[in-house]
Amino acid sequence: MNKLLIRPTEGRLQQKALEILAGSDIQFGRKHRQDIALVKNHPIALVFLPAADIPTFVGQGRVDLGITGKDQVCEHEALTPPTEDIGAEEILDLQYGYCKLQVQVPKDGVFKEPKDLIGHNISTSFPGLTRSCFAALEAQVPTMNGDGKARKQFKTKITYLGGSVETACALGVADGIIDLVESGDTMRAAGLKAIDTVVESKAVLIRSKHPSNQNLVNKVARRIDGYIAAQQYGLCIYNIPRSLLAKAKQITPGKRAPTIMPLDDPDWVAVSAMVEMKKIATVMDDLADCGAEDVFDIAVDNSRYSTRPGNIY
Repeated sequence: MNKLLIRPTEGRLQQKALEILAGSDIQFGRKHRQDIALVKNHPIALVFLPAADIPTFVGQGRVDLGITGKDQVCEHEALTPPTEDIGAEEILDLQYGYCKLQVQVPKDGVFKEPKDLIGHNISTSFPGLTRSCFAALEAQVPTMNGDGKARKQFKTKITYLGGSVETACALGVADGIIDLVESGDTMRAAGLKAIDTVVESKAVLIRSKHPSNQNLVNKVARRIDGYIAAQQYGLCIYNIPRSLLAKAKQITPGKRAPTIMPLDDPDWVAVSAMVEMKKIATVMDDLADCGAEDVFDIAVDNSRYSTRPGNIY
């Protein structure tokens, strides 16, 4: 049995991760509070872990694939720099979970730039990235000893908080924070404003550098990739006079080319083409204006279309 895939147990990444697994036909049942579930239709065990722990288990090769946030991957690498044999490789953008790890300060305060916080108190759930951020800032503004030599002591004070980081400034624990921001509503409600972005994050599929079963890893990754791609496209089908086909093909060029089939009426053809979902309504309007009839959008549930060059995982 391969311990192939781990996913977050809770939080902002959990529900969509479940949808991706279901859409990829990874069938499993999990009993309440169990951390491991066996997949019914593949020799795979799913391991359920907090998102922050997933890069560690994948990076050490304990499991082959994991779903987590890019912010967690970056934090893990800041604390445990990758080597040739250790570390996780990001192989797929899962197209959800977008957020930013930002430097936030009181909106009416005196801090305008991240460098203004050097030597002050910073609270965060990302101590590795925070230290890297301020180490780089401090390196740009060296302080001098009496002998004229730069002092290398790290000045900024970093406090780890496991949650509710946005309250740290109001409660006097911190002068600024580094925390994840999605809409920004929580930060604004706490009287904070962003002055810099440390990492732009999203949900990603990561892989061990030495997977136990490369063929199985490729199969699962290809399924997930195909499901993600399918959510981005719809199949647009319509009938159109041959005389207007050239114009219609400009509206629906498809992925490589539209599929064109003759009808019993020699003056008409049927056309089908893949269209990005975010454009489908406008495309259908343009086809109707062009002279197309019987225009339909058909949902695509799954695919084996790869978002990666060469379809290599």
